Amino acid sequence: MQPQHLTFLFVSRHGDSIDLAWAVAKEGHTVLVFIEMESEKTVGDGFVEKVDNWEMHTDQADIIVFDYIGEGERANALRAQGKLVIGGTPYTDTLENDRSFGQEQLKKHGVKILPYHTFHTFESAVQHVRGNPNKYVIKPSGEVQDYKQLLFVGNEDDGSDIIRILQAYERTWGNEIEEFQLQRRASGVEIGIGAFFNGKKFIDPINVNFEHKKLFPGELGVSTGEMGTSMFWTSHNPIFEATLRKMEATFAREEYVGYIDINCIVNGNGIYPLEFTCRFGYPTISIQRAGITEPIGMMLWKLASGIDFQLKTKRGFQVGVMVVVPPFPYSDQKTFDVFSQDAVVVFKKESREGIHIQDLQLINDEWLITGVYGIPLIVTGTGTTMKEAQRQAYSRIQNILIPNMYYRTDIGDRWVEDGDKLHSWGYL
Repeated sequence: MQPQHLTFLFVSRHGDSIDLAWAVAKEGHTVLVFIEMESEKTVGDGFVEKVDNWEMHTDQADIIVFDYIGEGERANALRAQGKLVIGGTPYTDTLENDRSFGQEQLKKHGVKILPYHTFHTFESAVQHVRGNPNKYVIKPSGEVQDYKQLLFVGNEDDGSDIIRILQAYERTWGNEIEEFQLQRRASGVEIGIGAFFNGKKFIDPINVNFEHKKLFPGELGVSTGEMGTSMFWTSHNPIFEATLRKMEATFAREEYVGYIDINCIVNGNGIYPLEFTCRFGYPTISIQRAGITEPIGMMLWKLASGIDFQLKTKRGFQVGVMVVVPPFPYSDQKTFDVFSQDAVVVFKKESREGIHIQDLQLINDEWLITGVYGIPLIVTGTGTTMKEAQRQAYSRIQNILIPNMYYRTDIGDRWVEDGDKLHSWGYL
């Protein structure tokens, strides 16, 4: 029998799960949120109840949610005490944080991977490219991989652009980048495949998603964490079966609970997995919620409890657009203070349907921008076609007024061409 009321404790580094926490609170559950980073402490103020020391509240929590990697040991310790925990394990933390480990685990489970090499010095990487000219992708490992602008996709057949970028990184990031990968570049469609895992098995349906990472429309500009995503749910997908499904028994041995996604490049020759996400994705979880039709609090309870269930989702498509302000995608306190701190989010009409909060606080019934990163909102739309979902999302954005706000206007446009390719290759 499902409980009517639960207490959730969200343990966050940056406040990424604030929209999820707010959604659970609006369903009538008690929600407590801890945010670790001092610069983000005000995120969510007024929307949810905040705590200064999460460890003092574990006894009263029915479910503890860790929203970022790196907490696997503490999550496992709480599970050993009999607590219901959504979050990683040391193994899944390493899958995401250590790219080489992730690739080797894929190979160990019989998944085909692209050739790659790991380097600890820029000069050794330059010599490798000179001796093995080709198209490559530079992928920093460890915590520095959070700086998405450092990921570089080469275009020159002889790797000359990669050499120039490596030499520039040595001069500017030499002290911060301790390890990185050079991976052979494959051409095709970039696609994410993921599902929720209940500690024993993957929960159907599967989520198929297409991230838009560049700052400007048409995939121009710097790489950001993300500017928006289009997605849909499906009961079966051959990319999922060829990748994550092969690791299901391993995740079960780990008793992992949460969401797992793997980003891939696919083409007519095969499926090439790139990197894991072993946690909720942001803004992915907000966009997924637009397509989930059951109460999110009860869904999280079933997931944490190890219950085998079928996730209730909409047919069709979901589109999510990041609405951002300066200094996004960079971190610059002075720029944020001048252009964005305490800026008011104004709605022309009262409807807040499809509006998901991020770096906001609620003061005197006004939504004010806070934090330092400049990501106030994610706006979603749904529809039986991608075009319908796009129209709804962008129509909702037209109802929003924020000084200096900007967003991409083409989230979902790639679906026409990408969808045709995926169908022709037999992946949909």
